[in-house]
Amino acid sequence: MIALDFGLGAVEAEFWRLVFVMTRIAAAMLAAPLFGVASVPPQVRVIAAGAIAVLVCAWTPVAAPAALFSLQGMVMVAGEVLAGLMLGFALQLAFAAPVIAAELIGGAMGMSMATAVDPNSGTQSPALGQYFTVVLTLVFLGLGAHLQWFALLVDSYRVLPPGETWVGAERLAALAGFAGTMFATAVAMALPVTLILLLVQVVTGVLSRSAPALNLFALGLPAGVLAGIAALIIAMPVVTDAMADLTGLALTAARGALLP
Repeated sequence: MIALDFGLGAVEAEFWRLVFVMTRIAAAMLAAPLFGVASVPPQVRVIAAGAIAVLVCAWTPVAAPAALFSLQGMVMVAGEVLAGLMLGFALQLAFAAPVIAAELIGGAMGMSMATAVDPNSGTQSPALGQYFTVVLTLVFLGLGAHLQWFALLVDSYRVLPPGETWVGAERLAALAGFAGTMFATAVAMALPVTLILLLVQVVTGVLSRSAPALNLFALGLPAGVLAGIAALIIAMPVVTDAMADLTGLALTAARGALLP
C-alpha cells in the first residue's frame, strides 16, 4: 500500500480529498465543448474545478481512498475520470450537430471551400459550422443549460459516490444512442435550407438546358449562395428551436447515463 504523508494531519487529508474530488470535475470540463477548448487556459480550468470541488466537499460526505496511490485508489480515480468524461461527452455530441448541418448546407450552397482553422479544435471547419456553433453556444448559455450541467455534475457525487462509478454497458449504450439523436437533429437543421437549395438547383438546371448560352457555373453558384443566405435567415427560428431541443436532450442523455 502506497500513501503519501507529509505530516500535516487533517489539513493534508482535506487536501487529498479535494484533489480526489477535482478528478471527476476536471475530466468533465476537459471533455465538455465549452470548458475544454484550447482557448481556455489550463489554469482557468484548474481554478474552476477547484472552486466546484470545494462546494462538493462542503455539501457531500465524499471521502478519498485511504491510500490514493495504491492499486485500489488508482481504480477509483479511473472510475472518477470515466464518470466525468461521460458527462462532458454528452455535450460534445450535442455541439457536433451544428457542424454536420453546416457541412450539408455548405455543400449544397457551393461554399464547401469556405473553410477556416477552428481555434478550439485546431482543425479546418466550414465557416457556417463556426457560425452555427456560436449560435448554439449562445442558446446553451441563454437557457442556463451550463448551470443545469454543473448541478448534474455536483448531484452525481450523491448518486454515484466514489467507488461506484463503473457504469454498466446499458448506460454506455444509452449515451452512444444519443449520437442517433444528434444526427437526426443535424438533418432537421439542414433540411429547410437544403430543400430550397435543391429547388434553386433544379430551376438553374432547367434554365441552362433551355438556354444553353447561359453559363451554368456563372449562374448557379451566385444563385445558390444568395438563395442559401436567404433560406438561412428565413429558417433561423426553426434552427434555434432545434438547438434548444438538442440542449435539453443532451442534458437528458448525460443524466440518463449517470443518474438512475
